[in-house]
Amino acid sequence: MLYLSLILAVALGYGVAIGLKAKETTRFNLLLAFSGAFLLSVTLFEYLPELQLQSDKRIGLFIMGGILLQLILDFFSKGAEHGHIHIHANSKQFPLALFISLCIHALLEGIPVAEHQHLLYGVLIHKVPIAAILAIFLIHSGYASWITLSFLTGFALMTPLGSFLSQQITELQEYLVYLNALVVGIFLHVSTTILFESNKNHSFNLIKLLTVVVAIAIAYSI
Repeated sequence: MLYLSLILAVALGYGVAIGLKAKETTRFNLLLAFSGAFLLSVTLFEYLPELQLQSDKRIGLFIMGGILLQLILDFFSKGAEHGHIHIHANSKQFPLALFISLCIHALLEGIPVAEHQHLLYGVLIHKVPIAAILAIFLIHSGYASWITLSFLTGFALMTPLGSFLSQQITELQEYLVYLNALVVGIFLHVSTTILFESNKNHSFNLIKLLTVVVAIAIAYSI
């Protein structure tokens, strides 16, 4: 059920993109803000305190490593992980750099979700608008249907694969706490970037503020 839910989240995002026939991604800003606030809240309320109990200074180092890793991935994905794809497609070839960077991100975020139910909710909520925005970008950039479907299928499989590997490869268990810290850094970067970018011109928006507050309240209460 875990693996299926992660795949269905991407499928749902694709369905939303097709159903809305959207050409602009700005209509997803509130959903992005909600997902970013929820993911950040779950990370701070539950995930980060658990890591801090390890009393290992290297935990902080790996969290910073996750932030830096996401910055590197952003260079190749141009911000796709946080819902703002700044790419102008001049070629109809498979967008390999975008695909690889997103797959690395998705693979890593799958590592902790098998053991953290609330974090799973955050990832699922995050994936729906990201998948929808990716689908809109690929469709309206003129890529062939097989490229769009292949891209989204590969992306959908990466997070379940990360969960599967973390549970099945015993050699990873020794380093799991450090991998989890790396993912915390990734989540901190992605979620805060979403919150900063989801406002047009970074102006004050009461509806967005209320959306963020609701997301924080839900994350705290579950």
